[in-house]
Amino acid sequence: METQCTLKHILEMAIQKEIESQHLYREIGRKVTGDAAKDVLEYLVQQEQRHRRVLERYRSGELKAGTLSQGEVVDYKIAEHFDQPSISPDMGLKDVFLLAANREMHSHEFYVALAGLHPAGEAKRLLEELASQELEHKRKVEDLYTQVAFPQTAGG
Repeated sequence: METQCTLKHILEMAIQKEIESQHLYREIGRKVTGDAAKDVLEYLVQQEQRHRRVLERYRSGELKAGTLSQGEVVDYKIAEHFDQPSISPDMGLKDVFLLAANREMHSHEFYVALAGLHPAGEAKRLLEELASQELEHKRKVEDLYTQVAFPQTAGG
């Protein structure tokens, strides 16, 4: 079944996802011990805060050129972009990084699809920029995943 709702609702959901990602990365940052992992996770928290602010600007009407009416009903196929596995308190670090990479991949796909619905203009450019940044976040989290999942062995 396809999900249909207004752009305003979609923006609110996207803002909430950015807030959830901030909380997730902040919590993971408290649990990891490596400085590189802590740095990447803090960077991700800051990026997700920036993304939230961009989306809030769109929702509040500060963006004008190339935006859609917030009352317009569009099929964004939310389930395809936001279905995430459950988070459990006993998840290993490897699984946490895999979950984070999955979230970043879905966020990238979501922003690409959302940008594709917009005409040329500031809103489309910002959504494409968010998509690009989410892909970079995915790359960074996947790097952390490989470090945890495939640690360097002595003599290897």
